[in-house]
Amino acid sequence: MPSSDPVGDMLAMIKNAYGRRHKRMSLPHSRMKEGVAKVLRSEGYIEDVKSIQDEKKPERKTLHLYLKYDSNGESVISEIKRVSKPGCRIFRGVDSLGRIMDGLGVQVLSTSKGIMSDRQARKDRVGGELICKVW
Repeated sequence: MPSSDPVGDMLAMIKNAYGRRHKRMSLPHSRMKEGVAKVLRSEGYIEDVKSIQDEKKPERKTLHLYLKYDSNGESVISEIKRVSKPGCRIFRGVDSLGRIMDGLGVQVLSTSKGIMSDRQARKDRVGGELICKVW
């Protein structure tokens, strides 16, 4: 059954995979999920992201996320929360983007220039839909 919130499902899967101490997780590919995962990788919350084409069905892709842990074996993500949901979209201008944990966390936004972190959005002076918060 198709999900009404695939990004929310992805974030829940990431949380669950970290809770079970998995090294890698797989999920169905979408450009939005891949964009969020690449932002998490660039901000240091995920080790790597790979998009793999299915050999049997070339039109299907799978997204592989390689999770990151600190030297004590604890996950580098303390919390990951979905903000904008399909039933209630949340948009923020560049001037109204707050800081998460005094700059230690990151917000992921979908902007007219693509999916990016709040740091990059401030640098590019663009606002957009607030997808999630991570710290």
